[in-house]
Amino acid sequence: MKFSILIANYNNGKFFKSCYESLLNQTYQNWEAIILDDCSTDDSVEIIRNIIDKDYRFSIFENDKNYGVGVTKSRLIELSDGQFFGFVDPDDAITPNAIHSSVKAFIKNRDVVLTYSKFIRCDENLTPINTPKLTKQIRNNDQYFFNCPVQIVNFTAIRKDAYEETVKIDSTLRIAEDQDLYLKLYEKGKFKFINEANYFYRMHNGGISQNSNKEKSREYFAKVIFNTMKRRKLKMINGKKIPDQYNTPSDIYTLLEYKHSRLYRLKNRIHVYIELLRGL
Repeated sequence: MKFSILIANYNNGKFFKSCYESLLNQTYQNWEAIILDDCSTDDSVEIIRNIIDKDYRFSIFENDKNYGVGVTKSRLIELSDGQFFGFVDPDDAITPNAIHSSVKAFIKNRDVVLTYSKFIRCDENLTPINTPKLTKQIRNNDQYFFNCPVQIVNFTAIRKDAYEETVKIDSTLRIAEDQDLYLKLYEKGKFKFINEANYFYRMHNGGISQNSNKEKSREYFAKVIFNTMKRRKLKMINGKKIPDQYNTPSDIYTLLEYKHSRLYRLKNRIHVYIELLRGL
């Protein structure tokens, strides 16, 4: 079965060599890498073309203008041929076992539509700093799951036929498009946590999630959660009414404050443990 690595690039060609080498080191060999440049203003395309050279496993395409991450990722999926796919940022990298671990989980359980692992936070030179402990197995089949607090992070892989059953990526989003996709997929099957640190996340000033967009991400994510609530036809959460229209991020996050309580976290761990015993 083929795995498609999808890479949305914008002005990060100077970091791509590490990403490229991490793909060459994969223990799982049946993969393709598709790169789509979102009209970079630097020499990214030239750099990337020189790196991939004539390696048939790599394909590079260019947008005719800067569309943003929503459109770019949506098009990447359309260009892919694999039964499974996962996004890797061009300034990041994955461990040699990343693809193999995901494919193995998909093959073992047909109900699994998404896998995710831990990540390694790195400095600008991709030297590891630490491995955050926030990631763990989430509870499946819970209509009140919104990935808030965030637990699903890279490396994330997706079963393509499950993606095709959703309304797909919201191409209007320039931030939180990944969270929107996760919540749509959550409604189609099970999520499997792979207890490995399979993604190297590079911290640098030019990173999309580390620049001024980060200030907007809270509001975008709140809108994604609100839309999910409406899509699931929810009226109340923990005894509180869900507003009919979106107004402010605080209106949404206030509804989810109970998820931080010790009692809720304990109950959630019990549910996850029971699910694991039943053989997720």
